Amino acid sequence: MSETKLYTVSIYTENNIGLLNRISAIFQRRHLNLDSINISVSEIENVSKWTIVLQLSEERMKKVIGQIEKQIEVIKAYYHTEEETIYQESCLFKLRSNLLFDEREIQNIIKESNARIVTVNREFFVIEKSGRKEELELLHRELSVFGIMQFTRSGRIAVTKDEMKISKMLEAFQH
Repeated sequence: MSETKLYTVSIYTENNIGLLNRISAIFQRRHLNLDSINISVSEIENVSKWTIVLQLSEERMKKVIGQIEKQIEVIKAYYHTEEETIYQESCLFKLRSNLLFDEREIQNIIKESNARIVTVNREFFVIEKSGRKEELELLHRELSVFGIMQFTRSGRIAVTKDEMKISKMLEAFQH
């Protein structure tokens, strides 16, 4: 059996209704579990960028990309290894406000993790942290001791280290 790797998939599409179901169905039919999926605007108006993270062999990855390009109206779909991308995830932690003032340790954790406080009121405060999955998981473990009221984490967002031909395709699409 082929070695599996963690891949980041970048898919560029026009903003069309129903694409989430159609793209996710391709992965579902192949019994592939997605680590994360993020859909956002791209650098070109009316073009969305999908960032999907999953683990599988390169042979299967090539087949999945082929199926996406064959079955979905995509401008282009690419896959990248960990080494080829710069990526981040984001998370928000909501904790009781009294902890911020009564627990010196919380302030140290925020500072050492390079997190930032985004809001404070009488009942709660919210911390935001962007980084690699491992950094976010460490911060979660450290804050869990104090009782997290709410927690949410985004999927991966990524850019490639090398120039991609997609830039020229998107420019042509825009005109």
